[in-house]
Amino acid sequence: MRFATASAILGLPLLAAAEVPEYQAQFDNYMGQAQSFLGKFTSKIPHPNKYDPVAAAAAKAGSLNMDILSLNTWKDTLYAPVKPESTTPEEWWVLITGGNKTCFGHCGKIEAAFNETAGKWALTPGSPHTALLNCEDQPVLCSSWSAPVGAIWIFEMLPEPAPINIWTKRFNMTTTTSDDIVALQQDGYKSSTRLHDGFFHPFNGPLAKNGFGAPMGYVLWFFNLLPSWAFMILVSFFSRSMMTNRINQEANRGGPRPPAAGQAAPRR
Repeated sequence: MRFATASAILGLPLLAAAEVPEYQAQFDNYMGQAQSFLGKFTSKIPHPNKYDPVAAAAAKAGSLNMDILSLNTWKDTLYAPVKPESTTPEEWWVLITGGNKTCFGHCGKIEAAFNETAGKWALTPGSPHTALLNCEDQPVLCSSWSAPVGAIWIFEMLPEPAPINIWTKRFNMTTTTSDDIVALQQDGYKSSTRLHDGFFHPFNGPLAKNGFGAPMGYVLWFFNLLPSWAFMILVSFFSRSMMTNRINQEANRGGPRPPAAGQAAPRR
């Protein structure tokens, strides 16, 4: 708020000068340059919640019967098939995938294998539900879950407010086939996966329980956008501030300094 007020006060002379005819052209030129700079800057910021509802509906209605998760819809999607009185978990298999920036172009193989598996399960009654989480399109959601690409998360969904178990497994993104995923489900996944009980658990973790999951995702996403030099500048400012505060505290604890040798003491 201080920043906005100070900026407005400092900008008053510039606005006043803009009313003078001979300065109008110069003012318009500066405004054009500023708008051009801001436009270039904002165009380079990736969208934190890219979601195409038409494509998602097509994936759900198609032969794969697959859902696409987003920051705004993921929880409703996972709870959708859960009946209020159910005691048997609804099983969801979610592939964490991405694009060139998040996967470096290596997610195509495992994504194709997962799509093939989803097609098989769509024809088999009682098979798990399937969904896709693309970290290229949903960086905030992936950050809030601390979810790595190339992994499958298996959700055991129960009616709220029951705790939710999540089992995770990383796959080799260049050699995994549909048969590997099907075999994991048929042989029992709990013996070869890891039970997720970490800080970033989407349901049971302390962040999720206190409503801080999405805000933390935005914070982590923002810091991932910062170049290394900008992060080092922030660290430098923070460390200097801490050192200044420490020196001031030590000076205050020490009391007033005694007068230098040969200098008269101040009158009282």
